[in-house]
Amino acid sequence: MYQLEEEVEADWWEVEALYDLCFSPGRTALSSYRLRDGVPTVAALCLTLRDEDGTLAAAIRYWPAEIDEGDGEDGEDVLLLGPIAVHPTRQGEGLGGLLMNESLSEARRLGWERVLLVGDAPYYNRFGFQKLEGVVMPPPTNPDRVLGLELKKGAWVGIKGHVVKASGATLPQA
Repeated sequence: MYQLEEEVEADWWEVEALYDLCFSPGRTALSSYRLRDGVPTVAALCLTLRDEDGTLAAAIRYWPAEIDEGDGEDGEDVLLLGPIAVHPTRQGEGLGGLLMNESLSEARRLGWERVLLVGDAPYYNRFGFQKLEGVVMPPPTNPDRVLGLELKKGAWVGIKGHVVKASGATLPQA
């Protein structure tokens, strides 16, 4: 039995330790972390799963970002998913899928239209993510790992450009 809850401030360091365990402390050097630096998470979508003893089994976070289409206009809002992690002793129990499905459902309910992540297509395809053409993450990011999901039909149509930090002007909130 697991307890699904919104991450709270007191969870922060425990969640960070889980991410370090699953991805290594060097994970913060990845390009996606430059988009997160100094930007608050989308708190309503940052979830934790704890077992009956209160031990953290899995966590997921989301961050706002924008696609700068280079036209001088405000960028297109996008959710940047990640990291998502499941403790090594809990992998294979479907916890990652549970976090994905619950958080994506809530993102849709909150009015987000599109989600972006950098990850392995064979894993994320089952949730509906597809390789994005013309959406560029900060280097060095393998373009084959830049994946997107429409929460609203047609939300990625015509969206091309560089992923940049969110300005926060029109982001959907809880």
